[in-house]
Amino acid sequence: MRSVYLPGNWTELWEYLARNPRALLYAGGTDLLLKVRTGKVDPVALICLERIEEMKGVTESADAIRLGACTTLAVLLDHPLLQKHFPVLIKALRELGSPLIRRMGTIGGNICNASPAGDTLPPLYILGAEVELKTGSTLRTLPVSGFIRGPGLTQLQPGEIMSAVVLKKQPDYNISHFEKVGLRKALACSVVSMAAVLTLSPDGIIGKTRLAWGSIGPTIVTSPDVEDLLTGKKLTPEVLQAAAGIIRQELSPLDDLRAEADYRRDVAGNLLLRLADYR
Repeated sequence: MRSVYLPGNWTELWEYLARNPRALLYAGGTDLLLKVRTGKVDPVALICLERIEEMKGVTESADAIRLGACTTLAVLLDHPLLQKHFPVLIKALRELGSPLIRRMGTIGGNICNASPAGDTLPPLYILGAEVELKTGSTLRTLPVSGFIRGPGLTQLQPGEIMSAVVLKKQPDYNISHFEKVGLRKALACSVVSMAAVLTLSPDGIIGKTRLAWGSIGPTIVTSPDVEDLLTGKKLTPEVLQAAAGIIRQELSPLDDLRAEADYRRDVAGNLLLRLADYR
């Protein structure tokens, strides 16, 4: 019989982890419990974090917003601070799963799952998100881009958990875009996704730009070359076509059951062309 522990605070969590160092942790369990049920993983014990109130909620400081790792995706989607400061993340959350999944799934789980198809990851990359990693005696931070090492792989050390995500406020961007392509119109895992934030002047000149693509490599893909090409240019279909050509050349996507590499490469460029709608 597998033991399941339900700590109600930090002290209980560290006690359970000390006694069960090989236990797997979860909050909503939308990914892990499915893997357990299908036999893909067989943990000796489970520790559920959903009762630790210190890991929930959204708090604001002068220059940043802190998201508790166990805050559900539904709470984030409805939160006015995120709607005000991070509309690109809101757009991604709207595309993530079903209302039921969003009520159960958490931001920490979506990141720690480290799936290249994770819908929150492209926005978090371009927003420069950092994750707080905590043990009973230490606290460190890493950029989310350095935290994820590959599919299902993170920088979490034994006895360490992700306690929060920190997002610096982004006052400059006036365009936010997220789009994903899947095999269905809804409730689909991404074949390719793209997140973009940029500043656009009244006369259509592109300023600061950040772009990221999901589901086309082992981790989220960014392209400084594409960002450099766009910066200072007028937002036109011709400029976007040139940028799309660069990202198609840079990508080396893999074939899998959901899509072939060539299709992913074409779609990644085509998603960039959608920015023409903001002219």
